[in-house]
Amino acid sequence: MDSKEKNTEKLQEIVLDDVDASSIGSYDHTHRKLKNRHIQLMAIGGTIGTALFVQIGSALASGGPASLFIAFTIWSTFILAINNCLSEMVTWIPISSPFVRFADRFVDPALGFCAGINFFVFEASLIPFEVTAFNVVLQFWTDKIPLIAVIFFVLLCYLALNLWTVRYFGESEFWFASGKVVLAVGLILFTFITMVGGNPIHDAYGFRFWNPSKVEGAPFAEYIHTGSLGRFLGFLSCLITASFTIAGPDMVSMAAGEVQTPRHVLPRAFKSVFYRLTTFFVLGTLCVGIVVSYSDPNLLSALSDARPGAGSSPYVIAMERLEIRVLPSIVNALILTSIFSAGNSYVYNASRTLFGLALNGKVPAFFRRCNRNGVPVYCVLATLAVALLSFLQVSNNSAVVLQWFVNLVTASQLLNYAIICFTYLRFYKALKVQGISRDSLPHKSFWQPFCAYYGFTGTIIMAFVGGYTVFLPGKWSLPSFFFSYTMIGILPVLFVFWKIYHRTEWRRPEDITFFESERLLIDRYEAEDIYRPIPDYTSGAIRIDFIGFITHLRE
Repeated sequence: MDSKEKNTEKLQEIVLDDVDASSIGSYDHTHRKLKNRHIQLMAIGGTIGTALFVQIGSALASGGPASLFIAFTIWSTFILAINNCLSEMVTWIPISSPFVRFADRFVDPALGFCAGINFFVFEASLIPFEVTAFNVVLQFWTDKIPLIAVIFFVLLCYLALNLWTVRYFGESEFWFASGKVVLAVGLILFTFITMVGGNPIHDAYGFRFWNPSKVEGAPFAEYIHTGSLGRFLGFLSCLITASFTIAGPDMVSMAAGEVQTPRHVLPRAFKSVFYRLTTFFVLGTLCVGIVVSYSDPNLLSALSDARPGAGSSPYVIAMERLEIRVLPSIVNALILTSIFSAGNSYVYNASRTLFGLALNGKVPAFFRRCNRNGVPVYCVLATLAVALLSFLQVSNNSAVVLQWFVNLVTASQLLNYAIICFTYLRFYKALKVQGISRDSLPHKSFWQPFCAYYGFTGTIIMAFVGGYTVFLPGKWSLPSFFFSYTMIGILPVLFVFWKIYHRTEWRRPEDITFFESERLLIDRYEAEDIYRPIPDYTSGAIRIDFIGFITHLRE
């Protein structure tokens, strides 16, 4: 603990008797301990995992380099639209599990319930996905380590990092995400150095693998069918991969209730999404299509044989072709840490989603309980209980299990984005009806409400398109159908159930409220350097600790 934090513990407490504890989410015991540097790196760490470095080879083989690049570029525009929706709402109202509670407050409590359950399933399902991927990557070096031991080790590490204090989680993500940045930037540099001849065999290959005279069918590959239809299906396959791979703004927003001076930090984090998308995903997919041919026999063999770890990464296959001996193991090590970091982020996000549901009374009240460090312990434990699905790979092929989770979470993620966009449209209309100028908000996003309509339309379409291959002749698979469309069928049922059972009402724009009590507390915190609320049930008031001025850019 540094001197600043020691001083924080000694600072005097004051009582704000004029703020009713019951009106401001009084059960929110989380602490604002995440700093600007934590949030910036968490935004990267939560989005970059095995899909960008390894599984992207499958999309390259299906669509070719041009389809891959165009698909990821197009999908990045949808993520930017969703980012614009979240940034405006969350910066103004930086509370725990924000967009889940926004759906409740701005649309209908039944939609808030659906949004929370959906996002929890999405994030919790990604944990066994990453644990499964961790084991696959580890096999790049050896398959002698017992699978059960690997799973237990990873889950115990997640437990330790998420159960003690959010500051430890923030620090771990800061350093793990730093490794991801090094890996992503390093692979981009590797591409541009080797393509001009900076490699052991002095092969200046340039854009050879985009040239149809050098690679048959390039740069648009045919998939399933031949001709124009086959090329379109190849592009669609890449777009589906992009919709699973690219994320980010939702992960920034989940930390809103635990970040120091949120209205100062969050706008910068949301604005950085553009640069992350451009650098890591758009430029990254361009590099993948440069370093290896979509029809490379080694790539196709690695995919069909489910070669472990980085062995099926397009970058590693390119390194082997260029006779670069040392880098594959280094890349595999960094991919391993990237996977671990992504899973760690999902534990955090899933547990905070469950916590938000508890604050809104959508799940049992004991999930609201936090330890003395402000961590919702029962939410963390429940999340890790779902992560035990990682043991499915003990009795099934790891590649099969990975694909199951990919299909499940892709639909959940898209539905979550659609809910965010629709919630923003209701938020936008309520502001307009009530005469609240968006210029008065701490952060005003651009091109609204166009971005919300654009994001909503695209995500809904892709949610239904994601599992289309099961309807093609000879492609039927019950597990694939189940995992692709389960959440699409379940969410309407959950909505109708909650609406009928609790007799909820659709919020009218003129009646919508904007978390006034929570915003008042945050306003006072930021104006007076107030650190965190601690509800006092004996006095019915709220105790608040003071801290000194924080220079966030340097922390």
